[in-house]
Amino acid sequence: MGVFRTAYFGPQGTFTEQATRILVDTDDAAELVPMDTVPQALDAVRAGAVQRACVPVENSVEGAVPATLDGLADGQPLVALAEAVLPVRFSVLTRPGCTKPRTVASHPHALAQVREWLATELPEAELIAASSTAAAAVAVRDGQYDAAVTAPVAAEHYPLSLFAENVADVADARTRFLLVSQPGELPAPTGADRTSLAAVAADRVGSLAELLNELMLRGINLTRIESRPTKGRLGEYRFFLDIAGHIAEQRVGDAFAALRRRCADVRFLGSYPRADRLPADVPETASDADFDAAAEWLAAVRRGELA
Repeated sequence: MGVFRTAYFGPQGTFTEQATRILVDTDDAAELVPMDTVPQALDAVRAGAVQRACVPVENSVEGAVPATLDGLADGQPLVALAEAVLPVRFSVLTRPGCTKPRTVASHPHALAQVREWLATELPEAELIAASSTAAAAVAVRDGQYDAAVTAPVAAEHYPLSLFAENVADVADARTRFLLVSQPGELPAPTGADRTSLAAVAADRVGSLAELLNELMLRGINLTRIESRPTKGRLGEYRFFLDIAGHIAEQRVGDAFAALRRRCADVRFLGSYPRADRLPADVPETASDADFDAAAEWLAAVRRGELA
């Protein structure tokens, strides 16, 4: 059997690497492959160069990750198999011997999440945007900057000194990551699942309300909604939705069929176990047994067996 390869948004030392190590069994038969960008990680799966990819999808402070949403909506379909949610607490790493950093680099999302700490502890430092927290660590290693705001795992990869740890302006900040693959057999329902989809609502009055109403009528809880331009026409948007439930459940499948009828485009992005393991709250009359009973009754009516 060959080596099982998983790409992730790198380079080494990012929160995405930490999430990948949670989601993937990193034994001798597994290889983690850092990629410079989220689109590169996703395209590596599409090309068959790796079997899976781990990418960030949303942060509780900064919101959705546009590169991931756009990357999943365009190109050959990919589906999520699992999710991980990590607390976001940063380390500040410096060049050895540097006691008063004058330049601090990191990804813009990371800088935004430690802005108050930086203003207090390093008020005179110049803040510099990097393509990732790990890229900032590489730049510090190479002598371009004095310090980097990084994921804690970066200290394992780069010969830098720990200036500060457990740094965060928002104590409960979290980032959610998805493990995606090419379409295939889906994870089995657990009763505590999430389903992700992207839908382009028709260009007419009330179309978004109609979309959401299809979920409400079937007792489906919407846990997240984001919008992104389709890039095809000004004013046309794609809505990214996360719902509580699994596509194998009849209420969820029935909702998908309704959305397919109403929307200009619908893309299934996966059904997978929730990281928090919270079971879906299924209202009375919305269980699979209720759908089965209603279908049997309708079949009997159509056969003329009921008055």
